[in-house]
This record gives sequence, structure tokens and C-alpha cells, in this order.
Amino acid sequence: MKNSIAIYGAYGHTGKFIVAELFRQGYNLILSGRDEKKLQLLKPEYPKAIIKAADIDDPKTLDAAFSDAAIIINCAGPFLDTAEPIIQSALRLGIHYIDLSAEQKAVLDVFEQFSEQAKDKILIIPAAAFYGGLGDLLSTSLTQDWKEIDEINIYIGLDSWHPTKGTRLTGDRNHYKRLTFKDKRLQELESNPPIQWDFKNPIGIKDVVTLPLSEIITISRHLNVTNINTYLSQNSLDDLRNADTPEPSPTDEKNRSSQQFCVEVVATKGKTQRTITAFGQDIYAVTAPLVVETINRILSGKTNKTGVTTIGEVFNATDFLQSLNEDDIVISAVTESELT
Repeated sequence: MKNSIAIYGAYGHTGKFIVAELFRQGYNLILSGRDEKKLQLLKPEYPKAIIKAADIDDPKTLDAAFSDAAIIINCAGPFLDTAEPIIQSALRLGIHYIDLSAEQKAVLDVFEQFSEQAKDKILIIPAAAFYGGLGDLLSTSLTQDWKEIDEINIYIGLDSWHPTKGTRLTGDRNHYKRLTFKDKRLQELESNPPIQWDFKNPIGIKDVVTLPLSEIITISRHLNVTNINTYLSQNSLDDLRNADTPEPSPTDEKNRSSQQFCVEVVATKGKTQRTITAFGQDIYAVTAPLVVETINRILSGKTNKTGVTTIGEVFNATDFLQSLNEDDIVISAVTESELT
């Protein structure tokens, strides 16, 4: 049973994408979460899956749910509340942990609280998702032969954003000030006016605003970079802040919404500038191939370390990106130019 994967929050929006991809790749599934009734609704689609309800406030139920797993995937935000108790269970059981946190404070807490405890024992990989993980992979691949980096700018363009209930709950819970990375240290974000960025088709030219998420934490943990900035298209932020914006609805056989995204990473070193771009459909759905490829690589021994780490640090980022299916995400070639 130790090749089983436990998915906590299996009935959530992103959790369902991850469960479907793990099932497609032949993994044995342990479906877990707080709500037994919602878990049982998954049983007809995954009749061989094991159902284990567990409560983050009850360590015994967590250990019972995860005891036969090789890896725990925590899909249940807010991660400010769920990460710590589930990681404690992973440490007690000696099994690996992955989560999807976009929350900077949650990721910082994981590094600060568990780095020593997990060292030489298990892998703990927070933020292995569209926010946090993808930017880390792209930035690491782009600068893999640079020992020092002056600046990394990440531009995230969405044609729309229909947030899930979990996204809204996380936003309501996360009242901490946002951090940026400037002069080689984390600093509180200062207000900046919007700028324009051309994401090309299908996103086009958008106003973008500085909005650092968990990739600021993941990248700064392992790349020797002076400044990191993240920009998000203003239209998607407007959608997020509008209480009337509906949740995403499926439009294809993978249950993806019609949302289109573009993530462009620009890195500079001296007068040299490099760019890499990722295009795809549905920021929630694309998290599934990122997480499942993470699992595949852990179980096949393609890791560089143990302890608390990031998907950009623990794997060969270029090889990771090249392994992804183009139906899920399209990764451009790296372009390089000289600044004048």
C-alpha cells in the first residue's frame, strides 16, 4: 500500500483535478478531508479508492488516514491553518508532503518551523502549484547556468479569473502584509502604479500590478538573486475582488474552464536578458500535472535533497518542464538578448 497517494481535500476544486490525474496514471488513492459525505460522493468514480475522513484538529485521525501512504498532497486551504498539523502527521509517519499554497506566510512558516525537523528524513514541498511552483520552475530553468542574477520579473496574465470558494476563503483568512524580494532580502511591498505588459495572444496587452505570491518565497530560498518581482494582470484581480464573479465552470473533457493564462519570466544578469513563457488553460487544472510530476519524480528518486524545499530546487527544472504534456501547458524556448 505504500505506493498509495493520500489527497487531503480530495473533493475540493483543485483536489478533484489532482485525483483524476493520479487515477489516470494508475496510482492507488487515499481520499481524505474533513467531510465524510463529500468524500463518499467520489466513490462511484473511484470505486477502488480508500476513503479516510480526518480532521486537522485531531492528530489521531490524520495519522490513521495517512498511515498507508507514500506521499500526502494537501489540497485544503487555507494553508495557514492546514499545513502545520498535516506536516506534523507526515513527520510522525515518515512520509513526504506536498501542498499548493499561494500564501507567502504559510510557506515562510513551513520553512522556518520544519527545516531542521525534516532534514535527512522526508521531503516537504510547499507551493507546488500554478502560484509558487510554476514561477519557481521557470525561473530556475531560465537561470540554471547563472551563479548570480540581478533581477527576476514574473508577469502573470489571465484573460479572466473565476475564483473558487477555496480561493475566496484563503483571501479572507490571509491578512498578512505581502512581501517582495529587494536587495537580497524580503521586504514589505510598497504600492506601485500599474504598468502595461504585452502577453501576446490570446491574453494581449494588459495593465499589470505588483502582486507577490508564494513564488517570492520559493525562488528566494535557493536562487542567488538580488530582486524578484511578480506582476498580475489587473483584470484578473478585478474579477477576484468582485463578489459577483462566479466560480469556474467546466468546458472540456478534462473539466477545465475556458480561462487562458500566460506566465512570462524575464531574468537579467548585467546586460544579458533571458525570457521564458508558459501558456495554458485553467490555473487550477494545470496544478494537477505539476503535482503529479512532482510525485513521479519523488518516487523514482529524481530528487536533489531532503527536508523543506521547492520544486525548482529539488528537481532538474528544465527536464521537469520538458516532461509536461503540451495539452496541459506549453513552455517556450528560452530567448536571450543584450540590453542597450
